[in-house]
Amino acid sequence: MKVLVINCGSSSLKYQLIDMETEALLAKGNCEQISYDNCTFTHTVPGCAGKSRKKEPKLMADHSAAIKIVLDALIDPATGVIASMNEIGAVGHRVLHGGEKFNGSVLVTPAVKDAIRECFDLGPLHNPANLMGIEACEQIMPGVPQVAVFDTGFHATMPDYAYMYALPYSYYEKYHIRRYGFHGTSHRFVSLRCIELLGGKAEGTKIVTCHLGNGSSITAVKDGRCFDTTMGVTPLEGILMGTRCGSIDPAIVPILMKKENLTPDEVDAVMNKKSGMLGLTEGSEGGATSDNRAIEQRAKDGDARAKLIESMFCHQLTKYIGGFAAAMGGLDAVVFTGGIGENNPQYRTRVGKNLEFLGTAVNEETNATRGKEVEISVPGSRVRMFVIPTNEELMIAMDTKEIVEAL
Repeated sequence: MKVLVINCGSSSLKYQLIDMETEALLAKGNCEQISYDNCTFTHTVPGCAGKSRKKEPKLMADHSAAIKIVLDALIDPATGVIASMNEIGAVGHRVLHGGEKFNGSVLVTPAVKDAIRECFDLGPLHNPANLMGIEACEQIMPGVPQVAVFDTGFHATMPDYAYMYALPYSYYEKYHIRRYGFHGTSHRFVSLRCIELLGGKAEGTKIVTCHLGNGSSITAVKDGRCFDTTMGVTPLEGILMGTRCGSIDPAIVPILMKKENLTPDEVDAVMNKKSGMLGLTEGSEGGATSDNRAIEQRAKDGDARAKLIESMFCHQLTKYIGGFAAAMGGLDAVVFTGGIGENNPQYRTRVGKNLEFLGTAVNEETNATRGKEVEISVPGSRVRMFVIPTNEELMIAMDTKEIVEAL
């Protein structure tokens, strides 16, 4: 079976076509600035540069038009990797928020689409776009099974004492205000791989997975299931990120609203789009940036603000990993993944040294690796440490194949 994986944003559409017989990536690409005058299309065929296309201007009025462009590219003799659309057995869609309705991936039905709509308030930037992608595929590919894979699904196993907030209980009953967690597909993928590396038996394992990128989250995985996670009702909570502030004193919100004369939407934009690494570099000599690679280089060059960010990031990582170890009653392994987690050895070294009291010991030779699966702990360490590149698209495709084959 060949599975098309779709990840829709409000004005973008990322895709991968995966052959599930071999789990080989056949093609991938991105439609950007959909419905704008400057929309572009990128199409990559691994190992075949002649079929690839780099940021070609394309007119895309909506997501349906974008899907049509993607499908045309996949079957076009000049760029394609399949003979016809009939070779696509199913489509797997990344959907941000499933609320309390879904604890796993599901076949898309009218009722599922209604449930995704009901979560618009919980995922206002992502869920509407995710649904647009589903409906666009239904329109262009009638009869092809569509599967929704929820970012929140893996975290549905959290106990109530981990996901509840100490707010009036009526807010939970009326508005479903609780911790949901995100990056679930990534945390699930790397924790499953970590369990394999630990011997293959989930029962009894205690793992902390660190998905670190422009958006970052940390998850405690006990017996192969999510036990706790850092993100909350939205992806804003937890560790500092590229443009998000992470967890702060809630009283800061009304203070800023009063002092800066901000509306609720404006203060929300400050916390989500103007904070984190971007906000902390505001007014710095090198200028504001949310790119951790730039911050890493500035820190090496002696920039005090960049050094502060790195210290804050490592301190928060240490605090969450240590706290989750305590909550689980032990720790077997720590996994680093995501753009920063896979490519920043010095963060991993600093965190490993901070956690030596738990039994970590970093092997600096293997830790020098970037972007590849590797164990970075010294042989015999009580707590093992791994870099495991995530593959959310493959996880989505695997779920899609399993659901469709069971029909």
